[in-house]
Amino acid sequence: MTAAGVRPRVQRPGARAPDGLPAPRRRGVLGRVPVLVWLFLAVPLAVEVFWVFWPAFNSFSLSFTSWKGVGAAKPVGLDNYTKLFADPIFATALRNNVIWVIGFGGLSVVGGLGLAVALNRPGRGVGFYRSAIYLPMVISLAVTGLFWRVMYQPDGPIDAGLGALGLGAWSRQWLADPDIALYAVLIAAVWRQVGYIMVLYLAGLKGTDPTLEEAAAVDGANAWQRFWKIVMPQLRGVNTVVFAVTVIDSLRTFDIVWAMTRGGPYNMTQLLSTYMFQQGFTLVNLGYGSAIAVVIFLLAVAFIITYLVRQSRAEES
Repeated sequence: MTAAGVRPRVQRPGARAPDGLPAPRRRGVLGRVPVLVWLFLAVPLAVEVFWVFWPAFNSFSLSFTSWKGVGAAKPVGLDNYTKLFADPIFATALRNNVIWVIGFGGLSVVGGLGLAVALNRPGRGVGFYRSAIYLPMVISLAVTGLFWRVMYQPDGPIDAGLGALGLGAWSRQWLADPDIALYAVLIAAVWRQVGYIMVLYLAGLKGTDPTLEEAAAVDGANAWQRFWKIVMPQLRGVNTVVFAVTVIDSLRTFDIVWAMTRGGPYNMTQLLSTYMFQQGFTLVNLGYGSAIAVVIFLLAVAFIITYLVRQSRAEES
């Protein structure tokens, strides 16, 4: 009831407006989206389903079979996974992937964050330095691998540089030494990745509130305290993106390793991705290769979910 004691009229579906015209129907949220927008969303979704999700589903199903690419696949149950854990090359690849995730992720993040902080200020030549550091990211991983393969060759630029510095005794067969080949390839991968991480952190630093840092400086906080206590909490969203990107890139790294060493010498630079390619497409053991692909997927999901859970718990506390 209103103040005048008159009950307001409720417009019912199909009722007519006071002028005798049909009342306009309310459109839902989905109905307000133009058909053209749905079309633009449906086309990439269909491509994604066909080229990504359907092959991924097939990898799961193929991992329980033995298939050489022709004829019908033979179901083998969990035999492929049983063989994985008895395969010494798979154990080497898994260990190398752990080293790769830690080294590649750690060095890329620390280097990218340090460069972002150093270049997040106006100055002469800052734009040039940013572009130069990001430039390797424009080059494909395969070309990067070939470039560093030339750098590492005997009497190449790296050995020549060491000789010019009086460190010629450090020269060696960088990609042929089983003890250091993986780390030599790792340096090449970090050299390319660090510019990408720098750009992500630069974008995050532009969104921080400088007044909070100024207030902390007035209260007597030094530069490190201001960065760790004021700036880093504001980069929590960027850290999540960087972690996810780094872990996924670490587990799917293939091009640069294949271009530089093809998993050698003596399988000492094998990663899960290179061993999967070798088993699936070189030896045409598609069931076994699919099992390795499933392991890569599960590792990526486990890393990312664990990180997100820890982050959410830290926010709650």
